[in-house]
Amino acid sequence: MAINIVPKKNGPYIVTGDLSELNLADADGNKYDISGKQTIALCRCGASVNKPFCDGQHSKIGFQAAEAAVKTGG
Repeated sequence: MAINIVPKKNGPYIVTGDLSELNLADADGNKYDISGKQTIALCRCGASVNKPFCDGQHSKIGFQAAEAAVKTGG
């Protein structure tokens, strides 16, 4: 099963799929334990106190994001 990442409007990245195949680590290479999870929400506003996971702070700070995929020329 493919891993899918979809941004929620003015919210987190929602990651779904076979997360047992996902290697999620911090900048030092320490792995996050996401075993048993089928969906995770990753912060993209920068305000979460539970980074890299979303804790809902985006709605409290009025986070606005661009969600549209941009076509590349070529």
